[in-house]
Amino acid sequence: MGEKKVALVTGALGVLGKAIALGLIDDDYRVVFVDLDQKKLDDYCATLSKGVALPVACDISDPSSVDAAVTKIKAAWGSVDVLVNNAGILSNNKAVGTTPEEWKKVLAVNLDGAFYLSRAFMEDMKKKKWGRIINITSLAAKTGGITAGTAYSVSKGALISLTFSLAAELAAYGVTVNGIAPAYVKTPMITVQLTEAQRQVLLEKIPVKRFCEAEEVAHTVRFLANPLAGFITGEIIDQNGGLQFD
Repeated sequence: MGEKKVALVTGALGVLGKAIALGLIDDDYRVVFVDLDQKKLDDYCATLSKGVALPVACDISDPSSVDAAVTKIKAAWGSVDVLVNNAGILSNNKAVGTTPEEWKKVLAVNLDGAFYLSRAFMEDMKKKKWGRIINITSLAAKTGGITAGTAYSVSKGALISLTFSLAAELAAYGVTVNGIAPAYVKTPMITVQLTEAQRQVLLEKIPVKRFCEAEEVAHTVRFLANPLAGFITGEIIDQNGGLQFD
């Protein structure tokens, strides 16, 4: 038996990040958990089976922090076979209400981080002739943001363009690059930040009349990571309950 493949999930301590990471562990990957707080990462990974999780704190918006994290990961486990760019921050402000500082921060986390990490591992993927980069974008990228703000919607749209650019660059090397565009996943943004009345208004608009479960997005990640998905690249999979078709 060969050594297990390695996956990296950013935003790994969030509801969606945990679901993705645990799904990949179920698929026999070793998973690098990347988030901001080392102690919280250590504590969570200590609850998992020994050897399946590597906790690495990193501010993905900071290239020097990314470089330090990549050095740590490669020293511990070698390179990464599957990169899931899941981390993101939300902004609900529309254009006039978005400060330059907020604009830069949202773009830095939601777009720059995915670029820095993809760049860090793609050469190793090319050498191995196998790899997966999976970007978690959003319905907001395609609608201009039903409820989300300008910076968030633009950052997720740019992440789709990054997906296409990397897919074209890497296709000949057995490395696929795809995105998932979910909407209204059952995370604290839905369960905590909205009132019950606001949730009911949203549910009326969603054709399937329910919110998306984190495990459903994780399942799509697992599908795209599978060797049998190797003929799919440069694709954005909509996961929005029928809110938008293309």
